[in-house]
Amino acid sequence: MSTFIVLPTYNESENIVQLVPQLLALPAEGLNVLIVDDNSPDGTGQIADRLSAEYAGRVAVLHRAGKLGLGTAYLAGFRRAFELDASHVLTMDADFSHHPRYIPALLARSASADLVIGSRYVAGGGMDAPFGRRLLSRVANLVAHTCLGLKARDMTAGFRLYRREVLESIPLDRIFSSGYSFLIEMLFLVEQRGWRVAEVPIRYADRTMGKSKISRNEIYKAWYTVARLTYRRLRGR
Repeated sequence: MSTFIVLPTYNESENIVQLVPQLLALPAEGLNVLIVDDNSPDGTGQIADRLSAEYAGRVAVLHRAGKLGLGTAYLAGFRRAFELDASHVLTMDADFSHHPRYIPALLARSASADLVIGSRYVAGGGMDAPFGRRLLSRVANLVAHTCLGLKARDMTAGFRLYRREVLESIPLDRIFSSGYSFLIEMLFLVEQRGWRVAEVPIRYADRTMGKSKISRNEIYKAWYTVARLTYRRLRGR
């Protein structure tokens, strides 16, 4: 089992210097880190290069020309992980909102599931964030769950562990969403293909360093994605 943790970064210099060592210290064999940096002005890319040199063979870096969206960063990370012979790909935020301590539970659950989600909305899970953020997440998940008929409870979670075969079954080049709504579309495509999806509880923590990347425009894109996929579902496509 060779697992690559894909970390999309944009201005996360304060976080990755702490996060990467914690990830590599986890008691799991075959765990590697792939940082996908969008030319961060704060020097995140240069720090990533230093970490790659310090942890040679366990940290890889993919530099992109600019801020191109979370979804496209994940897609670039998937393709690079394939080249590095990954059997599993784990995605997570670089700001400690997804804590490394949950990764062993995701890895263990992957023995009987094709996609494992670190979920806020199963028993034992939760979200430590301002009320407005919690309300937005709850409403988004309720609408997506109702309109798309998905079985998973946390459809907007970015803390996920995919088997390689799952990602290879999806026409990644044809995914329309580029921002946070990419997460909804990916789950829709995974469930549509009949892959086994499991959820393990986590407590999501609001970031303490750096700035949130969720904008009003990203929220509009998410609603559009749900509407577009609902139309697709109703047409039986």
